[in-house]
Amino acid sequence: MSVPHRYIVVEGPIGVGKTSLARKLATTFDCELLLENAGENPFLANFYRNQRQYALSTQLFFLLQRARQLQDFRQNDLFQQARVADYLIDKDRLFAELTLEADELSLYRQIYQQLAIDAPRPDLVIYLQAPVDTLRERIIKRGIEYEQPIGDDFLSRLSESYTRFFHDFEASALLTVNTHSIDLINNPADYQALLDEIDRIHSGRHYFNQSSFPY
Repeated sequence: MSVPHRYIVVEGPIGVGKTSLARKLATTFDCELLLENAGENPFLANFYRNQRQYALSTQLFFLLQRARQLQDFRQNDLFQQARVADYLIDKDRLFAELTLEADELSLYRQIYQQLAIDAPRPDLVIYLQAPVDTLRERIIKRGIEYEQPIGDDFLSRLSESYTRFFHDFEASALLTVNTHSIDLINNPADYQALLDEIDRIHSGRHYFNQSSFPY
């Protein structure tokens, strides 16, 4: 299937299914896949057990990891194939503001500015949403051990941060998808409906939920 956009990003809170969808889209469009590789962060498991103690080290590792990935992206971008990613670099600041104390956030912002990250602009961002109880069920189901201590309060605050961020998002075409009652990975009809919607989008803000399906 031909890719309708050269650079697609899938975003959303923990457990919403962004990495699974990014993988599926990359396979469908036969394009390169860019993942944030959270499992490589040596501080992440401790962060979910003790957020206050490990927030800064966790956040700085992710920032440097993502900056390096995007730098490589930029260097290899010319004449390369299309890409699908499971994160926006802007998400890094969203998490920092959610988890860091004021002095830590000030340090983080200084480091971010020094990195002078020149992130490529996506043609389309797919923002996945789901209620907190759905996120919790999916986190339990996928069984990643270090994610199990994540509390509903953190998931709620994270979801609210994403909602605020995308409310004013205008950097790329945006497709907001309510995933509560659909299965984009295992239901071919749901997935095809999403592909049809992606193919129609060229700019602006769009919303995709069960009521918009053609069946």
